[in-house]
Amino acid sequence: MSYNKTYIIAEAGVNHNGSIERAKDMVKVAAKAGVDAIKFQTFRAETLVTKDAIKADYQIKASDQSETQFEMLKKLELSVESHLELIECCRLNKIEFLSTPFDLTTIDLLVEMGLNKWKIPSGEITNLPYLRKIASLGQEIILSTGMSDLGEIENALNVLTGTGTKLKDITILHCHTEYPTPMKDVNLNPTFALFSD
Repeated sequence: MSYNKTYIIAEAGVNHNGSIERAKDMVKVAAKAGVDAIKFQTFRAETLVTKDAIKADYQIKASDQSETQFEMLKKLELSVESHLELIECCRLNKIEFLSTPFDLTTIDLLVEMGLNKWKIPSGEITNLPYLRKIASLGQEIILSTGMSDLGEIENALNVLTGTGTKLKDITILHCHTEYPTPMKDVNLNPTFALFSD
């Protein structure tokens, strides 16, 4: 990717808490702030976790302690209709819609909706069928690295470039997956920005 300025993405993720109205408000606030894109997450709880999976500690602190991770994620899913509403909201607010898919089916869903830039989460960096499917599209890729080591990053790049994506179309994010990240672990020059994965 080649840009004349820093490309800024607002991370919406699942912070809409399952509310399409809140998600649209996030789009409007992000557009008003002047960012280039806003990124959501596209997943189906059935393909992401088992029905009795327990939540991570940070999830327990931030949500209903009696529900499973599956139940929590089910509430955070965006329907096809919600995706289409958000894409239109982004168009009206002149901001790019992005969403991270979490399996092969949601990649297909986003292709059908016209997505042409892909954000790969670091948790999928060793998921070879997933990488190959996205790479075969030959489109721009943003690759997060917070949960990977240098060897895994190199392997992912080999898979992506070997399956159809040009190296110039891949942006690698220096990320950290501990929230909040202790400054001693940031490993960045203090004048650089800190990205979350």
